[in-house]
Order: sequence, then C-alpha cells, then structure tokens
Amino acid sequence: MISWNLLHSVGAALSDVVALIERERPDLLLMQEATADIDLLPERIGGYYARAPLPGRIHGPACWSRRPFARAPRACAIPSGALVRRVAQVIALGDFTVANVHLSHGQIMNRRQLRRLAAILPAPAAILGDFNLVGPALVPGFQDVGPREPTHRMADLLPIRIDRCLVRGMNCEGAAVLPVYASDHQPIMVRVSPSLVRSAG
Repeated sequence: MISWNLLHSVGAALSDVVALIERERPDLLLMQEATADIDLLPERIGGYYARAPLPGRIHGPACWSRRPFARAPRACAIPSGALVRRVAQVIALGDFTVANVHLSHGQIMNRRQLRRLAAILPAPAAILGDFNLVGPALVPGFQDVGPREPTHRMADLLPIRIDRCLVRGMNCEGAAVLPVYASDHQPIMVRVSPSLVRSAG
C-alpha cells in the first residue's frame, strides 16, 4: 500500500499519480487532499477508485485499488476541530480494513480522531495517511509500522515524520519513504498482511 498527501491545487497532478502507480505498482493507493481532477484516474490507468471530499472543501481522501473493493468505500465522520470538518475514508478489502486519514493539526484532537477510528475498525485493520502528529500515536492495540524517515518539510525548512501507518492484527513486511517531489509530502509505502484469522461467527 502507498499513502500520499497530494497537496491540492499546487502539488501533485493526475500525471504524477499515474507515474507513481506505474513505477511502484501498489495494490492500494491512498491519497489525501485529492480534488475532482484525480477522479479521472481510472480512465487513465484502470482499477477501482473512490473519493470523499471533506465537508465544505474541494479536496479530501481518495483511494485507488488494483482489485475490486469488497464493498464501496465509505466516509466516516471523526471528531473535528473548529475550522475543518474531518472524515476518514474506510475501505473494506476482504481480508482487512483500511482507514485513509488526513487528521487535524491539534495534537490532542488528532489522537482523539485516531482513538475514534480504532474503536470502530474491525481487526485486522490499518490506518494510513497524513496524521499531522508529532511523537507517539498512543493508540492502544495498534503498532506504528510506517517508515521512520521524515516525510514532510514543515515551512520548507524542518523535516518531520507525519505520514504514518498503524496496524492491528497485521504483519508489516517492509516500509519505505518514496522519492517523489511533486508535493510537500513524500509518499510512504508499506507491505502488510493480516495475522489474525476471523472467527466463523
């Protein structure tokens, strides 16, 4: 899986997303700050796609999959700050569930948002995206398995690691920061597989 904040309007364009998919060949690509321009992605490269604009905004989380979704991705409201109403995109892939997030900047609020998602996601599950989070995530039951290198350059000066991957009931077989520069965020890539067997009930 790959997660990338595209930086709407002035960052990565459709052609950059296509080039990333063609080069890295992910099974699932999660995007944050995706606009209607990215809706043309399936026409350019095939696959399956869904986007969930944030309320009152032109951008929001979007996902592209090489294989059909187990069911249509849905937008899930999460606790929001005073300025931006936030949603997470929840994607059912059959063997596990993924939440695609662009969390608030407040360090208390973004942890509340993560705990809300942790409470509703069935295991095995992964949470990926732009966490806007500094320090440990502090989400019980989830492990931070994303790459440890910086993924974003704050104010074009300070490199920080805010693009993350948390998992529960999953094994991580590899993680990396990818060298793409069309946005102020670099994509992260993780290789994961479920480690839990769901009960028959």
